[in-house]
Amino acid sequence: MSTSDSAIPVEEQAKLVEASKRLAAFQAVKEHLDPSYTRVGIGSGSTVVYVVDAIAALGPGVTAGMSFYPTGAQSEELIEAAGLRLQYISKLPAGAQLDVAFDGADEVDDDLNLIKGGGACLWQEKIVAASANKFVCVADFRKLSPRLGTSWKKGIPIEVLPMAAPRVLDELKRMGSHNPRVRPGLPGKAGAIVTDNGMWIIDAPFTPLHLPKDSAESGIRAGNEDNGVWTVDALADRLIKIPGVAEIGLFYGSNGLQVASGAQKPVAAYFGMADGTVKVKTAAGL
Repeated sequence: MSTSDSAIPVEEQAKLVEASKRLAAFQAVKEHLDPSYTRVGIGSGSTVVYVVDAIAALGPGVTAGMSFYPTGAQSEELIEAAGLRLQYISKLPAGAQLDVAFDGADEVDDDLNLIKGGGACLWQEKIVAASANKFVCVADFRKLSPRLGTSWKKGIPIEVLPMAAPRVLDELKRMGSHNPRVRPGLPGKAGAIVTDNGMWIIDAPFTPLHLPKDSAESGIRAGNEDNGVWTVDALADRLIKIPGVAEIGLFYGSNGLQVASGAQKPVAAYFGMADGTVKVKTAAGL
């Protein structure tokens, strides 16, 4: 069941979504926050509110020895408000990693690739996720899709140098993006939204992105600019190489079970479902 096709009143739909986020967050924290951990990444977004609630509920007997690393101003405030010890990723000792990082997503596909950046914190989110031994994604049922770009129609968030934005937009159109545009700051701000890094965000919609198995089954060579069909990895590799692009909102490649450091994909994703259950997808059991 989804909120879009339900006869439930809007207010009840909102409560249902929030309850599903909370369920997923509490189960994810229960199963992935070991009391022995000392360094924990905290992402951004509405679901992360419940992650911090779940961590704080463990009490200082568990959390006193832990430091919490935010991905932006929102998660920094959540950490401080919960009475947890705040630390910054820039202070992480050379060669050290976070034990675990929790964060949300705008969309998650069958192979646990993610679209992130709806809140314009994608660069910090990727740095924190890639600095963790394991990254755990927490979301609600609306974020679960077979392929990226199926439900999330706003496009892939791309953080760009402002002066490069026109050329990046032109290149995205040549690559098959459908009406890419600079994200506006309205209603709170005239002009483009500006990230914590002084950059702009471009949202670039593409045809739903293929997984490797799709090309084998369909015979379509994904990554061919002529037909506008891309696999997640091929598109990500092409986007990050565009001059002026600082970072992209595709989290792809390897997970923490596959590589010792630098993983972008989660080892597990927790989805609060509309029926009150939690669906768990793991890297070992896709």
